[in-house]
Amino acid sequence: MLQTIKRFIKRKSKAPDDAVLSIPDQIESWRTANRKMAWGIEEAEFDRIGTPPQLTDKDRRDGFVGAILSYGFGHDGHGNADAVLSGKLAWEYACKRRRVKTWQCEDIHFDRSEIMVENSSITPNGSGSPRTIRCDHNRYLNGLEVLANTIKNEKSLAGLQINHAGRFAHVSEPVAPSVVPAFGKSPRALTKRDMTTIQKQYANAALRVKKAGFDLVELHGGTGYLLAQFVSPRTNQRTDAYGGSIENRIKFPIEVLKRVKDTVGNFPVGYRFLVDEWLPDGLKAKESIVLAKGLEKEGVAYISTMGGTYESFFLPEIINKVKRPGYMVSLAATVKKAVGVPVIAAGRISTPAKAESILQKKSADLIGLARMLWVDPEWPKKARKGDDRSILKCNPKCDACQQLVIQGKPAYCPRWSKEKRAAYRELFQ
Repeated sequence: MLQTIKRFIKRKSKAPDDAVLSIPDQIESWRTANRKMAWGIEEAEFDRIGTPPQLTDKDRRDGFVGAILSYGFGHDGHGNADAVLSGKLAWEYACKRRRVKTWQCEDIHFDRSEIMVENSSITPNGSGSPRTIRCDHNRYLNGLEVLANTIKNEKSLAGLQINHAGRFAHVSEPVAPSVVPAFGKSPRALTKRDMTTIQKQYANAALRVKKAGFDLVELHGGTGYLLAQFVSPRTNQRTDAYGGSIENRIKFPIEVLKRVKDTVGNFPVGYRFLVDEWLPDGLKAKESIVLAKGLEKEGVAYISTMGGTYESFFLPEIINKVKRPGYMVSLAATVKKAVGVPVIAAGRISTPAKAESILQKKSADLIGLARMLWVDPEWPKKARKGDDRSILKCNPKCDACQQLVIQGKPAYCPRWSKEKRAAYRELFQ
């Protein structure tokens, strides 16, 4: 079984056996009592960390699924993927695009299963910010190829998340399932023709992701963006076949998944999944599970769970919630009980011990790290060495990175060294 997985990962990643922080590598490490994070693969089930998953024919067909989520924010001002990414990747990528001096680029080995670059716009009208990466036109392919190759050259699988922000789009006339205002701006309700156009935009964007050399694509159905807006009873007040019952409200995201999979063929398609909006009149797990089962039926590669939207993130009770370690793990556990595809848990999983506990309890199949890698890109390497104490931790009382992003400024972490902060700022000069 171990050699089967190695051959499979080698085929999917086009890299040597030891080039990816993969299941077999981790199994061997755990068997020799070395600490290491165990990620996942299609249909992976862990009795304890290090127990090898069983691969089915479907697994080999759909592909390897990694677990690391990371910031992907920025472009060159025209949507090109001269992206600003977390930690060391930003420096290496900028070096290749001649954005910083060569000496600032360190010897980078990600030591992670997968890097998922977040939130690439499928259309200018659906972009969440003026600095969001775009994949809505073939002119962005060259930049996306450089981005994909940069990640893969550093021994990780590369994924790109694609998105339409809907009523949260940074445009003069946003669109949404229904006319439900967001922060004082009322979106235009989508027509059926609009919906078909957007589905095609998702599919075309996903195909570009594949052509650019990424290993997988992820549909962004979280954070209250367009796909989630259709599922939510709060933002979907339609009276046609796409509104009303939960079975109707999940039709649009299911149709998007179908069209994307028909377009990209044998290529893994994951889904960032909103379990609960954390709003009194918003989407709850009881209904979102219906979507999870529908996604599984249509062949989604994995489900990456999360909670909350821009309209709940700043509520006092949610601000307190997100300070707790593993504050979204229960959402992943709820979804995992209902589906058989791999489920990713994330949300302030700051220590290897916490991640290990989540996998041992079977609350999730994979672990997602976002801010943890932003603070300390060496997190997985230190976990492997058992050097947990040297891991830089994200301070729950600090929200500097998010506040900078909200202000439209380049994000950095106050816990970085003075030299690193200076070098990072130079990227934007």
